[in-house]
Amino acid sequence: MHISVIGTGYVGLVTGACFAEFGVNVTCMDNDAKRIEKLEKGEVPFFEPGIAELVAKGVKEGRLSFTTDIAKAVEKALVVFIAVGTPPSEDGSANLSFVEEVGRGIARHMTSYKVIVTKSTVPVGTGEKIREVMKQTQKTPIRFDVVSNPEFLREGSAIEDFMRPNRVVIGADSDQAVAIMKDLYRPLYLIETPIVVTDVPTAELIKYASNAFLATKISFINEIANLCERVGANVQMVAKGMGLDHRIGSKFLHAGPGFGGSCFPKDLAALIQTGERHGYQMQIASAASRVNDVQRKQMVAKIREAVGGLKGKTFGMLGLSFKPNTNDLREAPALAIGQELLAEGALIRAYDPEALEEACRILPGLQPCRDAYHAAEGVDALIIMTEWNLFRSLEFDKLKAVMRKPVLLDLRNVYDSERVVAAGFTHISVGRRPHDPKNS
Repeated sequence: MHISVIGTGYVGLVTGACFAEFGVNVTCMDNDAKRIEKLEKGEVPFFEPGIAELVAKGVKEGRLSFTTDIAKAVEKALVVFIAVGTPPSEDGSANLSFVEEVGRGIARHMTSYKVIVTKSTVPVGTGEKIREVMKQTQKTPIRFDVVSNPEFLREGSAIEDFMRPNRVVIGADSDQAVAIMKDLYRPLYLIETPIVVTDVPTAELIKYASNAFLATKISFINEIANLCERVGANVQMVAKGMGLDHRIGSKFLHAGPGFGGSCFPKDLAALIQTGERHGYQMQIASAASRVNDVQRKQMVAKIREAVGGLKGKTFGMLGLSFKPNTNDLREAPALAIGQELLAEGALIRAYDPEALEEACRILPGLQPCRDAYHAAEGVDALIIMTEWNLFRSLEFDKLKAVMRKPVLLDLRNVYDSERVVAAGFTHISVGRRPHDPKNS
């Protein structure tokens, strides 16, 4: 089978490279000529463990190719995946202009039956909108089916998530389209991956409901963390006790500075707006979003209190991406919190193994550093913003020797307080009482 993927961003490129690994012939199309040129040379425009190697393998073995020509991409493919951006509009709704543009492009160039698949996260009703746009654009009626096949890829482990998914969701109203999609995912039958077959609107909503629920778990545990600090409890033990209940589970119960990334904030906003459009207030989703905004302010207050004001203070910030193993800075808590610190007159020495250069472009006030110890030089406090593995085994003696004051603001609860205090540091984390060497 030959498929095409329109859009070579995070979702599109991972999808194309992984299907090529399944033995499918894949054409990835993008109208960004520079991006396509780089991909043809094996240069991947973002950091994701394993993706560069997978792209190179697909190209070398002749199953993965790139083009800027949508006519070429459509002509070859039985299945065409739409994996372009759906950025938020001013009211929070998903902007579908890129999706609709692709739909029109496919309609203009198709000469035989196609299965048109939305891989991008799109609101309920998008499948029907694509169908209408394509029918209006076609000069000669040619049959096609529209399918919703939402992605559930976690940045930092996207290839594993594609190759060994929890489930595959196929939303379609045609038996032929379902059969083609099942054939495409046949390699997953060996590991008995559940295939959820439903109608298009239900499939579209599954993605939003899933992300909203996970975001709600994060906001919930952050509220519990804030309460823990006030009553003297330990949020990590609370989360452990909760997570051992199989009805709740331990995933996404890690207190911190709030969620970020390309999915949770955007998908929550789109879900809330979808409810408003249909006369229903999504109260839990709205609360999860508000709590996340408040959590960032809580972190700024925590930092301010730890050093007695921000003006004239210098901080080392470790980690800038919204999570480890990615260079994605979209809605990253580090940038929002960093901006507040800078606005109040603080200096920030920053380090991130993958996102530093881009972060400094977005937030020019950051002072780029070559590693964690360089970032710690002369600072009043060191802030762990992203839990990259290389920040989990810091040499405290080495840090203490270069810091102005031995204060660790551990906003990801990476360290055990006893270990940090034993090294002579004040340890301030989230949802746990502060620990000071003088009082230990």
